[in-house]
Amino acid sequence: MYERHFGFRTKPFSLTPDPAFLYPSRQHAMGMTMLEYGLESQAAFSLLTGDIGCGKTMLVRHLLRGLGDRVVVGLISHTHGQFKSIHSWALSALGVVPADNSDVGQYSALVDSFVSQYAVGRRTLLIIDEAQNLSLQVLEELRLLSNVNSEQDLILQVLLVGQPELREKLSNPEMIQFAQRVSVDFHLKPLDRTETLAYVRHRLEIAGGSPALFSADAIELVHARTKGIPRLVNQLCDFGLLYAFADGRKTIDADLIAQVLRDRGNGVALPAMSSAMELRMAPVGIPNNGAA
Repeated sequence: MYERHFGFRTKPFSLTPDPAFLYPSRQHAMGMTMLEYGLESQAAFSLLTGDIGCGKTMLVRHLLRGLGDRVVVGLISHTHGQFKSIHSWALSALGVVPADNSDVGQYSALVDSFVSQYAVGRRTLLIIDEAQNLSLQVLEELRLLSNVNSEQDLILQVLLVGQPELREKLSNPEMIQFAQRVSVDFHLKPLDRTETLAYVRHRLEIAGGSPALFSADAIELVHARTKGIPRLVNQLCDFGLLYAFADGRKTIDADLIAQVLRDRGNGVALPAMSSAMELRMAPVGIPNNGAA
């Protein structure tokens, strides 16, 4: 809608996890390195956690882009509390049809798939998103499935991606055998103030716009309100562009971001700006009279 007005080739703050927009902050770069190391070092289990909206899916998508045909990937992304068994979901993710749907038939079909892929020089990678939803029973089933790996040959690798609750589950005394098999472990944190500034400008440039479109004070307020969570940064900046377009403006300052926050006050993701915050931001030009 506003792309032509600002000279963008595409929307810079879309909520879809497009790897082309990956901003290599220090921790995102480290997270990517850890995931790649997990694959190259033949880690049986790798763990990537982070709060909602911190960029876990973006890292996974970027990882997948670089795998080529040396790894067969099965992505399980719709986990939930009623998730009963890993076998049927893994079969579906890998596109494998068992001879019969008995527990033994499903397990045998999975193992046969791992072995046949390994025979032609490929490893199987199972990626389980929202893994915090898995029960202890299903996690144990996944651990037992990894027993197909021998001391010499690794034919199955598992990447667990989830929110911090996943770490709590793996710290359960019942999960000690599972936890000991996690060779690579990384927790993704929100962006700090400096990273948020660089992140916003990076996405503007990738989209074909000017990195100076948002003033430093505007991005300062964006960071203060979103706590550096990339998804919320994207949401607030996208509204900032929309408001600027509606007003016929070519730049976004802190006043405009404050206006967005006041107008979007009933939303959950962007709650109303408090009077205390308005007063703190007053020196950079944000009106504190509460006018909409």
